[in-house]
Parts: sequence; structure tokens; C-alpha cells
Amino acid sequence: MGKRVERVDEHDRVLGVVGRREAIRHGWLHRIATIVCRDPGGRILVHRRPADDRLFPGGLNWMVGGAVGVGESYEDAAARELAEELGVLARPRFVFKFLCAGVISPYWLGLHEVVITDELRPDPSEVAWHDWLTERELLDLAGDESFVPDAREALDRYRAL
Repeated sequence: MGKRVERVDEHDRVLGVVGRREAIRHGWLHRIATIVCRDPGGRILVHRRPADDRLFPGGLNWMVGGAVGVGESYEDAAARELAEELGVLARPRFVFKFLCAGVISPYWLGLHEVVITDELRPDPSEVAWHDWLTERELLDLAGDESFVPDAREALDRYRAL
């Protein structure tokens, strides 16, 4: 069945436990934790997803992250995803969450921030390429057709804070 997630309602209340692929296939709401990584100078980490990835292959994104597991908080999921994807042990700070319509399926997106001072050790199955960009460079890149559409919505909401 793959990764198990909590199916939630439009108020982010748990309805039950399902497989993530099942949630996507049926368009059921579930939770995703994402992290915006900055360096001490304020630049933002941008990465390209692997070309063989099932979701958004080769897509550019300014957030790392993934599904929140059963019984896991957004914050715990963000810390786990940061360690899994970038090899960084840190506790990202929760910024906001919103109900994302999603290109593939709707979900609650919890966005976090962290300043990274350690060396990155990206998992090649999650990150094919990465670089640190200024906010202006990120905004220019967000117009690229390979930029993950859901990441554009999150960027717009983040900039509106």
C-alpha cells in the first residue's frame, strides 16, 4: 500500500488512515509538510527533482518536503523530510498552512522555514540538482515552465505575508 497518511477534512481534522497513492487517486485531502531553506545570507535553496520521479519529474521547486505520516505533526514531518532529503538535522519553524488545490490532488500544505548552516548532503533520489538563489532570481525562475505549479502558489502566499 505504500506510505500511510491521515485523510483529513476541509478543517484539517483527521477522518482516517489511507495510503498516500489512494488519497491522490481519490482526491482526498491529506497533509504535506514543506520547508523553505535559507542560507545565513538569506538566499533560498532551489532544487530540481529527479527526471525519473513519479510526481513532477525534473520539476524545479523552492521547497523540500513530503507527506505527513500517521500521527506525525507538520513540524515533526518537516524535520524528518529535511534530514531525509538534505541530510540536515534541524527543527524548521512553522510559518503557515493552507488548503492547496494541487495539480495532482488537493492537500493541506504546511510551510516551514529553516536557516541552514551545515553542509548539505542531498539524497540523489530526491534532489537531482540544487543551488542557492536570491529572492529576485527565485522569482524569475518561478516563471519557468518546469517550476512545480503547486510551488508557485505557495511562493505567492509566502510573499504576501
